[in-house]
Amino acid sequence: MNTGGERAGTATGTASVDLTVVVPAYNEERRLRPTLDAICAYLRADPERWGDWELLVVDDGSTDGTARIAEEAAAAEPRVRLLTSDGNHGKGHALRQGVLASYGRRVLLTDADLATPIEELALLDARLTADGTGAAIGSRAHPDARIEVRQRRVREWLGRLGNGLIRLVAVDGISDTQCGFKLFDGDQARAAFADSRLDGWGIDVEILRYFRRSRWPVTEVPVRWAHQAGSKVRPLDYLGVLSELIRLRARRFSLVDRDREQGRDRGRSRGRRADLVVAALFLLASVVLYKGLWAGLGHAYLADSGADQDQWEWFFAVTADNVHQLRNPLFTTFQNFPDGVNLMANTVMLGLSVPLTPVTLAFGPDVTWALVLTLGLAATAVAWYRLFVRRLVSDRRAAALGAALAAFAPPMMSHANAHPNFLVLFMIPLIIDRALALCDAGRTGRGVARDGTLLGLAMTYQIFLGEEPLLLAVMGMLLFAAAYAGVRRAEARAALWPLVRGLGYAAQVCLPLLAFPLYWQFFGPQSYHSVLHGDSAGNSPLSFLHFSGRALLGDEATADPLALNRTEQNAFYGWPLTALAFAMVVWLWRSAVVRALAFTAVAAALLSLGPKIRIPYTDVVLPGPWRLLAHQPLFESVIESRVAMICAPALGALLALTADRLLDRETVTLRRTHRLVGFAAIALALLPIVPTPMPVRERPQIPAFIADGTYRSYLSKGQSVVPVPLPAPGSAEVLHWQSAAVVGTGLDFSVPGGYFNGPWGPDRMGIYGAAPRYTSNLFKDVRDSGQVPAVTADWRAQARFDLDYWKAGVVVLAPQPNDAALYELLEKLFERPGTWVDGVWIWDLPSG
Repeated sequence: MNTGGERAGTATGTASVDLTVVVPAYNEERRLRPTLDAICAYLRADPERWGDWELLVVDDGSTDGTARIAEEAAAAEPRVRLLTSDGNHGKGHALRQGVLASYGRRVLLTDADLATPIEELALLDARLTADGTGAAIGSRAHPDARIEVRQRRVREWLGRLGNGLIRLVAVDGISDTQCGFKLFDGDQARAAFADSRLDGWGIDVEILRYFRRSRWPVTEVPVRWAHQAGSKVRPLDYLGVLSELIRLRARRFSLVDRDREQGRDRGRSRGRRADLVVAALFLLASVVLYKGLWAGLGHAYLADSGADQDQWEWFFAVTADNVHQLRNPLFTTFQNFPDGVNLMANTVMLGLSVPLTPVTLAFGPDVTWALVLTLGLAATAVAWYRLFVRRLVSDRRAAALGAALAAFAPPMMSHANAHPNFLVLFMIPLIIDRALALCDAGRTGRGVARDGTLLGLAMTYQIFLGEEPLLLAVMGMLLFAAAYAGVRRAEARAALWPLVRGLGYAAQVCLPLLAFPLYWQFFGPQSYHSVLHGDSAGNSPLSFLHFSGRALLGDEATADPLALNRTEQNAFYGWPLTALAFAMVVWLWRSAVVRALAFTAVAAALLSLGPKIRIPYTDVVLPGPWRLLAHQPLFESVIESRVAMICAPALGALLALTADRLLDRETVTLRRTHRLVGFAAIALALLPIVPTPMPVRERPQIPAFIADGTYRSYLSKGQSVVPVPLPAPGSAEVLHWQSAAVVGTGLDFSVPGGYFNGPWGPDRMGIYGAAPRYTSNLFKDVRDSGQVPAVTADWRAQARFDLDYWKAGVVVLAPQPNDAALYELLEKLFERPGTWVDGVWIWDLPSG
């Protein structure tokens, strides 16, 4: 028995057996022996076809009895050999060790679970015989593949998404790179594995890329496949593959591949590859930030999101249910029953929640939530990158660095906990680009109608993603335009008329498309006039110098007192980045763009301080410039601290310009030492604000009374479930009870109260949550205090009145803090004890 790690001789030496089967194994004690017996039996059954063969088991540092099982198999069959590794290095390392130790004219790779039966080897062998050389790889994605036991839907969907990203980044045209059943020409396989570097799951892609570059044929063959319990492959391992591919591309990118580049435009090809690498890096960063959410789909809850995750999942669920049932997507009574919720007047992001309806209905709103956050953040970073490459800098590395700051800046990461409408901003760079194109029309004289139309379409779509971010973007663009016009007046005059004409075309597109939705928002049922936040919603000047609580060097105890909450840390750029910004502006001051960017950032920072600026460490309060806008239409609903988010793309653009200058070899005044010092300063400024993964907590279980549908027997048509206390902005877990049902039965019960924006009082002032009622306030007070007041006949009468208003069919008290006090209150109000049903106390209220 050979336990060595490498094959003697060269990687492409002459093969001495007809077939080598390589089985990588890590802690496969339970499954390995049946797999080895099946392979040996199959190969022995047809010696004329398979000839001389060998079976190599590569133990990748197992801690169980895997090696012992392989040794027993080798004792029973001399053609079985065991190769051992000095530790667990990964599947790629194990396959490389096995292939380089092989002698087969052909080499079959198969997993230890034999998810693809060994009998499928005949199909691959026939295909490889027809091709002569190359690879025949098993495919689960082929239309003729037979999937006998499927994975869970979420797992299968994530696998398909990962495979799609792999095709996009690495091997286009191969629909299933990760199936573990592959047959190779032996000498070609040894050459490919000898050149390989990856040790993880990405080895499959690296080998297939090698075959593609070598112009060796790779053919997908449909196979039988059955998911095996205990599989070592997790859905998120596809992200590990992407991470390895990024490293692989970094290694390959600097090499000249003559075969691929011959006859093509080298510059454009490299640019496209660089764009893909940058996009993959942004996606990887986004996935890392939300890894806890993806790892715990169905039960993970973003710890800093307050009640917002429940609210957003409900928004996705109710939109999907409205679309599926062909109801009005702008209104619902499932929350705030019977008055309902004006969905257009809330941030439901119809631009994503409607097209993602199939995802929500198939996999649940929690998957949609994770998908919107993860892909939306990555798409936003890519959009800033494309804008900077197109309009600002020539070096893609500089553009990527600036885009990373624009998309992953501390304010964005604060909203990444709970507010996708302020995180998913990929349309904003597109809007800026079209506006700049209109300004260019003053010089070129072309494209005003086209660019104006595209601008109108982009702004219309952004309205359905988030109106307040669009308002802030317009503010930033106006600040920049005013500053740039002050520096370059001739250019501004030349751009003005084409811009006005283009905006006219944009208006002609926007108004017909938005007329009814905006009418519904401002004048429809449950519309409101404005949402006031008081005079303390501005940033403290200190917030620009400190780090956010979740930044790499942040401190929660310092950051939390300087913001409304952890989802509204709208500055926190840190003193190093602030100092670097000052240095960048001084160095590049001659540039009109730099001056305009500097003005934009400073003006936005000042506006974000609010109508009253409190000077730190003193009692001095100064009037702030925001007071001029605070009571104007639209602006009166804006949380002014959010205006500091305008600083993020402005600082990102400044950073891109600085990095571009440092990377420019034609800047002869810069010595190598100067460049190194410059990049060291950038690193020191950015390192403290690098975001850390979003923390998650376990979300409460849905009571069986709701999850099992028991409540249906207590409701008549038109009645509601009344949870105690009612859902509210501070506690909205009940919304999760509703939204989780969208995958199966759909939303089918309404609740009073809720977490949304709606009207209050005769002036229809906007507030968070439902208009308060005596009984809802009573429930909340007892929940918060644990104290039960004296319940009088008047209180009972008021409770009956409110319950009649809510058309209550059943009152539900789930386990929660102070539930004993709440039970006592309900027992006194109803003058009868509750009934314990499926994990909750209920009081049945028959209709009439």
